Amino acid sequence: MTRYFNTEGRCRPDQHYMVRLDERLKTIKEQYVDRGKYFVINRGRQYGKTTTLRALADYLWDDFAVISMDFQKMSTASFADEPTFVKAFIDYMEDLFWGNERLTDSVAAEAYQRLIGLAGQKERSMDEMFRCLSRICRTAAKPIVLMIDEVDSASNNQVFVDFLAQLRGYYLTREDSPIFHSVILAGVYDIKNLKLKIRSDADHQYNSPWNIAADFHVDMSFSTGQITAMLEEYEADHRTGMDLAAVAEEIYQYTSGYPYLVSAICKIMDEKLSEMGAFADARDTWTKEGVEEAVKLILRTKTTLFDSMMKHISEYPDLKEMLYAILFQGERVVYNQDNHTIELACMFGYVINDGTHVRVANRIFETRLYNLFLSEEELSNAMSREAKLDRNQFVSGGRLDMERVLAKFAEHFHDIYGDNSEKFAENDGRKFFLLYLRPIINGTGNYYIEAQTRDERRTDVIVDYAGEQFIIEMKIWRGTEYNERGEQQLTEYLDYFRKEKGYLLSFNFNKRKETGVKTITLGGKTIVEVVI
Repeated sequence: MTRYFNTEGRCRPDQHYMVRLDERLKTIKEQYVDRGKYFVINRGRQYGKTTTLRALADYLWDDFAVISMDFQKMSTASFADEPTFVKAFIDYMEDLFWGNERLTDSVAAEAYQRLIGLAGQKERSMDEMFRCLSRICRTAAKPIVLMIDEVDSASNNQVFVDFLAQLRGYYLTREDSPIFHSVILAGVYDIKNLKLKIRSDADHQYNSPWNIAADFHVDMSFSTGQITAMLEEYEADHRTGMDLAAVAEEIYQYTSGYPYLVSAICKIMDEKLSEMGAFADARDTWTKEGVEEAVKLILRTKTTLFDSMMKHISEYPDLKEMLYAILFQGERVVYNQDNHTIELACMFGYVINDGTHVRVANRIFETRLYNLFLSEEELSNAMSREAKLDRNQFVSGGRLDMERVLAKFAEHFHDIYGDNSEKFAENDGRKFFLLYLRPIINGTGNYYIEAQTRDERRTDVIVDYAGEQFIIEMKIWRGTEYNERGEQQLTEYLDYFRKEKGYLLSFNFNKRKETGVKTITLGGKTIVEVVI
């Protein structure tokens, strides 16, 4: 069977090209499972949680008996009340044991049968179920590890909270009343936020079943080296002649190692780009240009990952406001684990903590968010309307004339906002430029904001159009000395990108300002400077 890149559900090394998990599994076993930890693997959607759990279950079997459950397999009706849940839970356990010799050989038959018999009793309670589970764990040939995947699919149910409370009680006294050696829960929500889903705002607390989980600090994103190793396996089968390190680095630059996005880019390059004339040859596909084209297709695709993002932004207005401020206003949000909005954004995987501040997790998320926010204003924005009227005049011979784009933007900005320009540009100058740029490059080009240079004073926009890259620095005018420093920074940035020409868009509110377009040469680089 030919292996392929998988973006639907669990990845299997015999069927799919995937990042090898050996080091991750070793770390989880040694730092958490061997030490008997109760912990939660909470990451954003499609972050490899299920793949990791299934691989971990196999990895642990030499030393542990593993009971691996998935609460998606239990219907909402299973959580209707305590007796119903107890029966559903035991029935699920029986299904896991059926035909699984490794599991059945690990537990005492009498203790197991006592648990199974409880399901058939009219009077059955959580208390009795845990007493049965304790007997199983006490008499087992190996320490037992309990894994529950998709744990937050059940978290709207009070009976599930009661289950966690019982589990906590036994876990804390396991020397006297043996229970699972280690407990692993997996889902998007971390264990304390499960309670937020079923309690009123006045009732939010972080205690009881929520105060025993060990912090889980294992990095589940993919590094450039891991992506390279995955591509090496693909290359061994397909002989494309790709520059492995360069392609892996380009994929990482767009995804920051978000597992689903890495696999999605590779899947599109492997299966979709060959249908396009420019990428008929695999040697042309597995290139920087191929990665860029795959990213454009992802950004135009409706996926469950992006659906979740849109849903969360709609459900949490404070989250939307924070992301907007980061993207458009250059606000540097200091990371604070006690801030509920920041905590949610990190938990969902939309932002990451860079050590001091939070930033959007990757370029693809950024662009998708930019597109959302811009589209909400596009229909009513005068600058966007002008761009749609102008767009046919900027491309000649398949090449984008960025200097003309900037000059026309400056002209329209002055005409539309006039004396009110300062009020708009201080916070929204970059937004208005992107509103103007988007209709011009839409469908052919792509853009992203360089996170390392985004702040309240400066933003670098990177535009890719038909294989050509444009570096545009946008900044607020803070005087001649500051402007000259900005010009020098741009030349250094051009060196990094190996470009000879760059663009500087300055919003100048000095009453005696000189507006217009000029070209300067600095450090051997050409800089087109547009002053508004």
